[in-house]
Amino acid sequence: MKHIRHFIFLKDVLGLACTAFGGPQAHLSMFFKILVKKRAYLSEQELIDLYSFCQILPGPASTQTITAVGFRLGGPRLAFLTLLVWVLPAVSVMTAAGIMLSYLHLKNIPVHFTKYLEPIAIGFVIYAAVKISILVLKTRLSIVLCMLTAALGFVIKSPAIFPIALLLCGAITALQFKKEPLTITQEKIKIEWANLILFATIALGSAILGYFTRSLPDNLPINLAIRLFENFFRNGSLVFGGGQSLIAVLHKQFVEFKGYLTADEFLSGYALLQVLPGPLFSFSSFVGALAMRHYGLNGQIIGGIVGAAGIFLPGTILIFFVIRFWDKVKHNNVMKASLEGINAGSAGILIATVFLLSQTLEINWLNIGITIATFLVLQFTKLPPPFIIVAGVVAGFLM
Repeated sequence: MKHIRHFIFLKDVLGLACTAFGGPQAHLSMFFKILVKKRAYLSEQELIDLYSFCQILPGPASTQTITAVGFRLGGPRLAFLTLLVWVLPAVSVMTAAGIMLSYLHLKNIPVHFTKYLEPIAIGFVIYAAVKISILVLKTRLSIVLCMLTAALGFVIKSPAIFPIALLLCGAITALQFKKEPLTITQEKIKIEWANLILFATIALGSAILGYFTRSLPDNLPINLAIRLFENFFRNGSLVFGGGQSLIAVLHKQFVEFKGYLTADEFLSGYALLQVLPGPLFSFSSFVGALAMRHYGLNGQIIGGIVGAAGIFLPGTILIFFVIRFWDKVKHNNVMKASLEGINAGSAGILIATVFLLSQTLEINWLNIGITIATFLVLQFTKLPPPFIIVAGVVAGFLM
């Protein structure tokens, strides 16, 4: 019976990987619909707690969240399978996109059919922001912290402001730990350091190998692959704030500094990314494939794999480290009190994201109408989200 439940869970994860559009904030709304409401793998509050905690860690928040859910249901093995099932569809498509980009440019095929997906994605984020705000903003302090976090996220452009704000919000409400019901028995927390040691070993080892291969010629694909892995692993270890923050980092690293991609190629890939479901961090496979285009098809496939492995490994290893003692830690009175602030900060991040994304959107009645219509459909109907995305794509083609 347990194996059947695990199989159904992985099937649900695959369904989400093929239909979850719009980045981690929009993914959260679909996690609510499938993992909580439809299957009841965990409660709404448990999902919010996991998502809020993953916001503090570097790496892809939605990937870490769904991996953590898999760990809770079936331990490390199911968590690893969850990760693979979740990332493989998007990674495969983005690698193929990198391989096919020269063909698309040669045929002058435009990607303007994605123009209606941005207001749709904002509608998804608004839905997630409303959902989480209703669930977590239950005190005057939580509302204040939410609004302050949203304001900071909007004014300060650095993605580092998000984890800092979450930690500060958690620290503020942690001071009220005496208001929490006294925990009668608290198990001693046993921390397993193996995954943290693995994280440090990979980071140090790839940095050393990357340093020594800098002086070697690029005619051997292994040399470039090592340097790419080190770049992606380092970025995956330091990027907070989700896929949108990663996009800016990758542009700086691989377009402006290293010149592995042109600006047009980068933007073409980013436009395609908006059409795809799954984690936005899969964009690393597109960059990796194009970075190794001079080594032929096999080189590009290796580049796509290296990009995915380097960018997803840091966050995955960290979530494997903390999830083992997370359930015990969160029952601590101080930790329980801090979750009020962390959850309020997460709601503030979603609100800030709405405003930040809206800045890049062309303000006209059509886009505003699409955004509002998307939110209303999600809030008041049972229409599956993929139908909304397909309608946006079809409209883009027709227009």
